[in-house]
Amino acid sequence: MSKRALISVSDKAGVADLARGLAALGWEIVSTGGTARAIADAGVAVTPVDQVTGFPEILGGRVKTLHPAVHGGILARRDLDSDRTDLEQQAITPVDLVVCNLYPFQQTVARAGVTLPEAVEQIDIGGVTLLRAAAKNFAHVAVVTDPSDYDTVLKEIGESGAVSEAKRRDLALKAFEHTAAYDAAISRYLQGELSSETFPKTLALAFEHTSAFRYGENPHQSGALYRLPGGGGVAYARQLHGKGMSYTNWLDADGAWLAANDFDTPTVAIIKHASPCGIATADSLADAYRAALASDPISAFGGVVAVNRSLDLNTAQAIDEIFTEIVMAPAFDEDALALLRGKKNRRLLEVPPSPAGRAWDLRGIDGGLLVQDRDFPDPSEDWKVATDRAPTDEEMAAMRFAWRAIRHVKSNAILFAKGTATVGIGTGQPSRVDSVRLAAQKSGDAARGAVMASDAFFPFPDGVEAAIEAGVTAVVQPGGSIRDELVTEAANKAGLAMVFTGRRHFRH
Repeated sequence: MSKRALISVSDKAGVADLARGLAALGWEIVSTGGTARAIADAGVAVTPVDQVTGFPEILGGRVKTLHPAVHGGILARRDLDSDRTDLEQQAITPVDLVVCNLYPFQQTVARAGVTLPEAVEQIDIGGVTLLRAAAKNFAHVAVVTDPSDYDTVLKEIGESGAVSEAKRRDLALKAFEHTAAYDAAISRYLQGELSSETFPKTLALAFEHTSAFRYGENPHQSGALYRLPGGGGVAYARQLHGKGMSYTNWLDADGAWLAANDFDTPTVAIIKHASPCGIATADSLADAYRAALASDPISAFGGVVAVNRSLDLNTAQAIDEIFTEIVMAPAFDEDALALLRGKKNRRLLEVPPSPAGRAWDLRGIDGGLLVQDRDFPDPSEDWKVATDRAPTDEEMAAMRFAWRAIRHVKSNAILFAKGTATVGIGTGQPSRVDSVRLAAQKSGDAARGAVMASDAFFPFPDGVEAAIEAGVTAVVQPGGSIRDELVTEAANKAGLAMVFTGRRHFRH
């Protein structure tokens, strides 16, 4: 008795060759709609599914394989007498191989301007049912979702007449992962289209494995990169040069990329151990790089550099002067890429745009996941001058830059800036005044005449007093402390200008 394969695919890549190979091995091929036409056009005999079911495809193809003659053949347990009897009584032929991939839902909803009805039409029903049925019965049936598995399956059938048990198990797991990711994509899309809730009651996330690391954050830990299907941003970066990325490389790369792309003008961000060393904007990337590097040239050694423009040769030459682990850009000019490839271990990443839509921060905790909206800037910038002296235009421009940049510094965060460049950053200290002192130490003489941004209010005047001692002339902070009056009094005594933003920018 010949073996039967059911083939019904949306992605028809390689399907004709697969069908040709199966037919040469004596298999009967049952197929549906466009897949059956593609197989027949390749000169391979194919049985339309309606000849198996005795029922035509209806509802424009929405119903074609949902029938006992199909699913009985897939789900029957060959080692169970009662199942074999049922097949004989109903004249159902067992199905030994199911080849199926699903309607392109993710690709459809990724298109600009797609409508809800268009998206709904790409929700596969019969295909998912075929995959789940075949994967459930992996003890007897092989299921293939990925065209890259066609050759391996054909080879095993050619050598032994069947797909091995070990391979059936692998393919079944792959099928369940495929349908889980598909359902998660549908849930994620419809949550945005049909629900008014900010966060869904069940958060369905399906990330695809991209690469494994030699080790995780430390050598005794394992690690891997996963990404959301159909996305963009750092997880979808294309590595153009250098050795493989590590766990900590990806963390630093993400921080640098988000900081650089927070500005519209040419911007450079330099990150080391998840903390910014320098952030600057300028008329050119080369000038922005030099200004960012000057903020903390010692810490920048061995750091990550991200830019928000195609990287040009002048900027590449400046970067090439010191050891840099990673250079990231949306694109590289050819001469800049050739120069930077001169260091064999330096990693070069070309990063595609992040997808539009709702952006969440996700962070794992023991037994769960924390989810929040991204911390975007306040578009109104409705700031209140808290001191007797208002900031000058020059100070206000520097404070607007500093206030945007500080969102990328770990709390407690303090940032000193001149113009549109950082000159000193104090990050991650349990005490805010310690962060001020660290920023002052990093700034040195550059603190004279600088402005200071603080991601949260000052609980005591000591932080502002430390900034005054360093030479800062203006401060931007959220305000809201019960001691705001004491902090403002200290600023007034020194002739400092201070504004309250009314918005906090914690980052832990």
